[in-house]
Amino acid sequence: MERPAPDSPAVRHDLTDLDDAYSNAAHIPDGPGYPARWAARAAAFRAEHPPVELRYGDGARQVIDLFLPQGAPQGVMVFFHGGYWLAFGPRDWSHLAAGALAQGWAVAVPGYTLAPAARITGIVAEAAQATARVAAEVPGPVVLAGHSAGGHLVARLGCADMAAAMPGVGGRLRRIMPISPLADLRPLLRTSMNADLRLDAAEAAAQSPALCPAPEARVQIWVGADERPAFLDQARLLSEAWVAPLHLAPARHHFDVIDPLAEPDSRMVQILLG
Repeated sequence: MERPAPDSPAVRHDLTDLDDAYSNAAHIPDGPGYPARWAARAAAFRAEHPPVELRYGDGARQVIDLFLPQGAPQGVMVFFHGGYWLAFGPRDWSHLAAGALAQGWAVAVPGYTLAPAARITGIVAEAAQATARVAAEVPGPVVLAGHSAGGHLVARLGCADMAAAMPGVGGRLRRIMPISPLADLRPLLRTSMNADLRLDAAEAAAQSPALCPAPEARVQIWVGADERPAFLDQARLLSEAWVAPLHLAPARHHFDVIDPLAEPDSRMVQILLG
């Protein structure tokens, strides 16, 4: 794949209908059934591992579920959920804390204000506030992981201009793992979801991690080999822009690519915490 020029209006893809290009559920067997299964797994995990609730602001969604291991944590993993900044909350994904928690790490799953109540610039600022709050609560190294829109958020937090918004994180940030990330937001200007996201050209460029210099922290980009071409392009673009390793997970699509986070011995967890 040829890398787009810096002023290219969008990530390259072969589809002209960008609503379809960025649609996942319609192209995954029983795609609409996944949210209910995620919620059930998350609820079962919380029943066995009740989290501590932290707040990082007064907003209804500015809450963090913090799962603590037995004994002193080796560090903290912060996981940001996806849903195109429009859907879901931290308690839909509690089960994804299982892998790191079993390895002796604390796991924080922040919520954030969803669009259209917030624009993406504001959501990025909330993600930074949440990360700083977690770092103040749990000592040791910090690793960031996020899926889809959450992959965008953790990548964006790695950009140099976000450092001042995350006091106490700094040199503690060991690794960033964007999973199926949205790295260039400019194509979303041509989707119907932008009626709620309210992106304009300037904000889309400013909030695109692929357009900022690579972070100092180690980066591992992860994407399912069976994902939509647009998401494969997004992951490759970020990998090329940051000269960061890209893992194509065999036989994984956009909805199951995150499952290994729940497995203590998975390659995903080992790389993230390593």
